[in-house]
Amino acid sequence: MNKPIIISDKNFKSLNIKKQIIKILNKKKISRPNIIIVIGGDGFMLQTLKKNKNTQKSFYGVNSGNYGFLMNKFSSKSISQNIVKSKIIKISPLEMTVFTKNKVRKCLAINEVSILRQSRQAANLLIKSNSKNIIKKLVADGVLVSTPAGSTAYNLSVHGPILNLNSKKISITPISAFRPRRWSGKIVNDKSNVVITNLNSKKRPISAVADNIEVRNAKKIIVKVQTNIKFNLLYDKNASLQKKIKLEQLRKEIS
Repeated sequence: MNKPIIISDKNFKSLNIKKQIIKILNKKKISRPNIIIVIGGDGFMLQTLKKNKNTQKSFYGVNSGNYGFLMNKFSSKSISQNIVKSKIIKISPLEMTVFTKNKVRKCLAINEVSILRQSRQAANLLIKSNSKNIIKKLVADGVLVSTPAGSTAYNLSVHGPILNLNSKKISITPISAFRPRRWSGKIVNDKSNVVITNLNSKKRPISAVADNIEVRNAKKIIVKVQTNIKFNLLYDKNASLQKKIKLEQLRKEIS
């Protein structure tokens, strides 16, 4: 039985947890193959997934950050049992294709693609789903395109909808919309190509951000779900990603 691979962030808390897990695994073997244990926060997990996008292994996150939405709580007493009994959630990332004046760049986003104004002036954006106009001119600080897994992250902070993991939808949510002031966004099918065009790139530049990778001076951005890539995330039996999403939905309704 092959041993789990352990990938850790470099901060003190992560390295301390790594030492404990290595000690535990030296004493007790885990009867589950093809596991990568990722120790850190959500940001570190996102980086790790993208670096290992071609692997067929499953990722078990151990939280050493703040909220750790993509992670599991560390328990030295039960971690080996938790990994063995953990449930798999398969998620596909967004693919962001950005066209600038001189180049085309592609990036993956597991949570969301953020289109943000680069200057003091609001962005002027044309948004389409495939060839159909969603909104002809959005004047705003920007717009988000979010996956179900990312719908409780930045998307929720800008009052976007929480999407069920099995919804087969992605959300388009404005950031501080000025015109039309009441536009709340749109939910579209996950087979859609969302095309965002900067209507005034000289005077009102924008940047496109895939999770934490930024491309500046974007003229046009195409966002679609990359179904050819599937990440296998492992969650403790009583703390699934679906359950975490439902808890966030409940918090939103209470607040």
